[in-house]
Amino acid sequence: MLAPTTEAEEQRYAELQAIALDLARHGETEPLAAMLDHGLPVNLSDHRGNSLLMLAAYHGNAGTLRLLIGRGADVNRANDRGQSPLGGAAFKGDCEVVSLLLDHGADIEADNGAGMTPVMFAALFGRTRVVAQLLERGTSLQRRNRIGISAGLMLKISRMIGWFRPRRRRAA
Repeated sequence: MLAPTTEAEEQRYAELQAIALDLARHGETEPLAAMLDHGLPVNLSDHRGNSLLMLAAYHGNAGTLRLLIGRGADVNRANDRGQSPLGGAAFKGDCEVVSLLLDHGADIEADNGAGMTPVMFAALFGRTRVVAQLLERGTSLQRRNRIGISAGLMLKISRMIGWFRPRRRRAA
């Protein structure tokens, strides 16, 4: 039988978890790998349900993301608000992270809350390269969020406000 943990031990474990979450957030891959080597759960999450992988993806830390994926982290694990790592990367406009997540099974049509898919976030925030990338990977512009707005309409609105203007060539 295991001895019960002390309050001091529980406090130290909470501190170690906070350190690991910060390492993922800041892309400190090597120290995080050492913590994982010593038994830290790869799907560790903070008090808002943000996993190590979610934090690495949202903050554009591709190297840390590769480590976590290689260790078996869940690429589709949503946080407490229903947001997925792919939704966060699409919102931020990080093409490398989007590719990594899709290459490892991220759900391209995941509901990230209120029926919003990753392409909707990308379109809404003018992430043109990510929109193109998600379209190339087969996302749908037909899906609608909970208030009935489709990804296609979000893309049209983005174009109207200037996020998706065709580039003009400069005269030579």
